[in-house]
Amino acid sequence: MDRGLVETVRRFNRTVTQRVGALDDSYLARDRPLAQSRLLWEIGPAGAEVAALRTRLGLDAGYLSRLLRTLEGAGLVLVGPAEGDGRVRTVRLTDAGRAEWHLLDGRSDELAWSVLAPLTDGQRARLTRAMAEVERLLTASLVTIGPCHPGEPRARACLRAYARELTERFDAGFELGQAGADEQEFVPPAGLFLVATISTEAVGCGGLRLPPGEPAEIKRLWVSDSVRGLGVGRRLLGELERHAAAAGATSVRLDTNRTLTEAMRLYRAEGYQEIPRYNDNPYAHHWFAKPLP
Repeated sequence: MDRGLVETVRRFNRTVTQRVGALDDSYLARDRPLAQSRLLWEIGPAGAEVAALRTRLGLDAGYLSRLLRTLEGAGLVLVGPAEGDGRVRTVRLTDAGRAEWHLLDGRSDELAWSVLAPLTDGQRARLTRAMAEVERLLTASLVTIGPCHPGEPRARACLRAYARELTERFDAGFELGQAGADEQEFVPPAGLFLVATISTEAVGCGGLRLPPGEPAEIKRLWVSDSVRGLGVGRRLLGELERHAAAAGATSVRLDTNRTLTEAMRLYRAEGYQEIPRYNDNPYAHHWFAKPLP
């Protein structure tokens, strides 16, 4: 652990929490702390499902229930079953809650301007650029990658998104069943399927085939637009390589379509070398391989 890096992050956290008033009992000069105000903001004028709020804010179910009870007791929200589906709990703002939401909106603008006002135009530009970069990198740090059965809902959602994107991008369209490798080839010990997630949202995937006596093969590598440019594809690729090496593979190979130029840039940057055709995938125009340590 690099103590200098860790201390920089801790110092940044202390500065930000103090500057935005996260430590105050009355956030934005209201009679409630930050957690309650943030939840009220996320509910918004349109209302929200309780499960969606829990996922969006990363809150424990019990803690979220306590926050909602407090807001409900203050007359700001109503919690009840969704119209047409009693199994789904929803929360919506009362008239008082909507008035409070608009007040929080205005005071949040004032707080943001209080950060910018003392700075010169150049400093404001530097600060907001740095904030945007910090937001992107914090989002990247929230992504987790782990094994997932290809038949599970998260994996299937990724594969559907993967197929939709390739259908749009490939000259002749795309059909998943013709691209080689079926679902069972990504189930241990035959292979592995990894899914990248933020909270419970699947934002990327990749499959690994481990055919006996042959190099390992990477298939179905996909990353959502929402996290592109954050290094998720590189992390997925590295994890697939690590699992291949752990399974005893000495090299790994893959194929790709000529329209996927960003994927080819990634492969070359990660040490893959172009090789002759090794399969009959009708969508492939380039084939790559890499030795594993």
